[in-house]
Order: sequence, then structure tokens, then C-alpha cells
Amino acid sequence: MGRKVVLVGCGNMGYAMLKGWLEGGRLAASDVMVVEPGEELRKRVEHHGVKAMSAPDALPQEAVDLIVFAVKPQAIRDVVPTYRPFAPGATFLSVAAGTGVATFEELLGSQAAVMRCMPNTPAAIGKGMMVVFSNANVRAEMQAFVSELLRASGAVATVEDETLMDAVTAVSGSGPAYLFHFIECLAAAGEKAGLSPETANLLAMQTVYGAAALARESDLSPGRLREQVTSPNGTTAAALDVLMGENRLMNLVGEAVNAAKKRSLELGE
Repeated sequence: MGRKVVLVGCGNMGYAMLKGWLEGGRLAASDVMVVEPGEELRKRVEHHGVKAMSAPDALPQEAVDLIVFAVKPQAIRDVVPTYRPFAPGATFLSVAAGTGVATFEELLGSQAAVMRCMPNTPAAIGKGMMVVFSNANVRAEMQAFVSELLRASGAVATVEDETLMDAVTAVSGSGPAYLFHFIECLAAAGEKAGLSPETANLLAMQTVYGAAALARESDLSPGRLREQVTSPNGTTAAALDVLMGENRLMNLVGEAVNAAKKRSLELGE
């Protein structure tokens, strides 16, 4: 019999995680239960053969190994205390942005095993980046189990210092929006150069997608891949003179990440 998992909240992120666990064979439908107050959301969960309930009253306390909180940060203080009776036996995993482990220890008790995960939106299609921090109460076997579950949604990394989660938020949490805006800018530039909107959008999206896939699969560094595309005095070199001259893009991206990190720190205060 596998470990028993309770998913609290089954909106877009929670449902994407659940589908990944089931379709990837990481959990059987009988190994997971969902607590979700929304009737329509419960119905789509039950379609997968998973037991869903509106409140945690009927959960079998002695059989729960992992409780995953996939609720909005503003709901944490209302939702989490209900699950305090499951501590310290169960491990708790939160994907709520900006809510530190100390908050969960306050609500669940200092002996609670708490893990915090920062995912990003590509996790909805199994291409996400999940970064995890665990408090000292989390056993090694549970860390390994949670990492395996999270791999259904993409790549997984760990940090040993929770303060680094603000940098994680600024790079991978907010990062997809930076790329989406770059696609917007590249497409707009293509239109100005004479392409139709449809063609410019296709070229921009496929170019970013293909380049990212190549960088991910290649043994070469992104810098070396860039050099391979750049012929001396060619078209790419002319464009990179604009982007890289005086470290323009490097400085701009650095400023953007620092601004996001600063805001993450402010929100966590």
C-alpha cells in the first residue's frame, strides 16, 4: 500500500498537480483524497476516481502521510489550523507563495514537519520548476517522496536556506512572465519589420520554445550555444551588439530580478 496523500484545495494548480500524480503513476487514485469546498471542482476530481470532500472531518487521521496545501496565501490562517491534529505524524507541504515555514510552525506546532515549495505556471503542463525548502523535522524519506511527486510537474531543486526563496521567486517564480513579455516584444518587432501579426507571433513563440528546449537538452552552456549562432559581422552579431552592448540586457534583467526579490521580501514581512 502506498503513502496516503491529502490535497487541500483543487483549483488550477492543485488540479494540475493531482493529474500529474495520477497520470504519471506516482499515486493511485485510492492513495489520494481531496478536500475542496467547491462542488464543481470536487466533481472533476471524482471523475478520476479520487475521493473528494468539502471539509476535512471525514479524513482518517492515522493513515495520512502527506498533506498538501494548494490554497491562496490569504486563506492559510483560516485553513491550516484545522489540520493541526495530524501533526506531528504527517508531513505538510505548502505551495502558497510568500508564506514562510514559520507561519506553518505557528499554526501546526513547532514539531510539525513542514515543506515549502515555490512552483511556477509551466507546472500546469508538466514543464514547471519547483524549488523546495524543508524544516528540520522533515524525514529524509519524506523529502524523497515529495520530490518524486513534484517531478510529475517538472524539474525539482532544493535550497537549504529559506531566505533564498525570495531569489527563487524572482528568478523562476516570476520568470515565465519575463519570457512571455519577451515573446510579445519579439513578435511586435517582427510586425514592425513587415511580418503579419500571425507570422510574427508564430516565429516569436516557436523560436523561444525551440531555443529553450535546445538549451535544456544540449551539453553546451547557453553562452556557447549563443556563440555557435553568431557569425562574425553577421546579422546575429549586429543584433547582439544592441542587446549586449554595455551589458544592456544583462543589467536590465538584473534590475528586474532585484525588483522582484525586493517585493517578495516586502510581502513576506
